[in-house]
Amino acid sequence: MSGPLPGVRPATPAGIDPDRLASWLAGHLPWPGPLGAVTLLAGGRSNLTYRVEWGDRPLVLRRPPLGHVLATAHDMAREHRVLTALGPTPVPVPRTGGLCEDPGVLGAPFYVMELADGIALRGDADLAPFGPRAAGRIAYALVDTLATLHAVDAEACGLGGFGRPEGFMARQVRRWRRQWDDSRTREVPGADRLNDRLAAGCPPSVPGRLVHGDFKLDNVLLDSADPGRVTAVLDWEMATLGDPLADLGMFCMYWDGFGGLDRSPVASPGALPGWPRTADLVRRYARHHGDGLEHLDWYVAFAFYKIAAILEGIHCRAAAGLTVGDESADVADAVPVLVERGHAVLDGLR
Repeated sequence: MSGPLPGVRPATPAGIDPDRLASWLAGHLPWPGPLGAVTLLAGGRSNLTYRVEWGDRPLVLRRPPLGHVLATAHDMAREHRVLTALGPTPVPVPRTGGLCEDPGVLGAPFYVMELADGIALRGDADLAPFGPRAAGRIAYALVDTLATLHAVDAEACGLGGFGRPEGFMARQVRRWRRQWDDSRTREVPGADRLNDRLAAGCPPSVPGRLVHGDFKLDNVLLDSADPGRVTAVLDWEMATLGDPLADLGMFCMYWDGFGGLDRSPVASPGALPGWPRTADLVRRYARHHGDGLEHLDWYVAFAFYKIAAILEGIHCRAAAGLTVGDESADVADAVPVLVERGHAVLDGLR
């Protein structure tokens, strides 16, 4: 005989109190329970994501990581708000359930949403089955989805005051320097100098658009029957009104910026045979929005710096024993390489 005994709830992962969670869900959701298994889907790298069996309806719960929450990061109310606002727009997002801002329930704020259908491509091995035609359809579906997001009327969907676009990138450079300093447990050669170079060359402000903040292949779900169609965009914790080229620069950095790293934490499609190059993605995006692309290298370099700072924060939490799961393994080794690659972009060498 296998499986849990009748009436015995399966063991739950760290960050979840099943009794308190069951009570909160029963009081705040329109869908009947009871609470079943809770499974960690992603942990350690950023916010913690769990699958929650609630009656016959699978849900997803998002909460901040355990410990060392950086200022302004991991804002559950913010993520819940933007997902709810985007629900009626052409941007594909999961339907939200409830938001809990009482840390007495799970030790931190959290929200729940319906489990979206689709497949995630998280590593290079997941990309191997796709030939050049399918790879191109996936790549261009991602670019078109990003362009669709940047075309959303933030005022019309209730997000008009969601950020301060004026001076956005200059503030971002200062913010991520502070985040780096807050997570500093070692010296990473070139990190501070990269920040100095970015600050000195910051492009002028552009009209603000709604931006995701961490748009990449493994933050979307694809239709399992037609992977060239995006079914949901996930992980909106960094969304704001800001510079759309920050999103494009981040997407380009992820597309090939981790290529060649041992045990890379993300896929690098642009470094693989048969997948479109970064320049192809930029040309596709330019069909929708073409302004400011002459500054794109700066935005890509900033993306390298920002992700290096995030990974350094994960390294800090892992060293303190405050990560869940094994997704934080090996990120420390990637940080100096990302800093070097940020310099290389500014030097015109990538």
